[in-house]
Amino acid sequence: MTERAQRIMEAFYLTFADKRQDFIIQKLNNDALAAALRKVVEELKYIGITEKNILELADELEAL
Repeated sequence: MTERAQRIMEAFYLTFADKRQDFIIQKLNNDALAAALRKVVEELKYIGITEKNILELADELEAL
């Protein structure tokens, strides 16, 4: 696993860390997805957001 993929997965899972258990699951999923997408953009802005970079990152995430 690359550091980049690890940081994105952590952003996804840490979204749930401060949430109460009685929150609606859909809202948690929406928040987690938004956090993950923001992290993806943050990670890719340093190397340039291209289709190739996004697909490579998707491959890295699938390999986790």
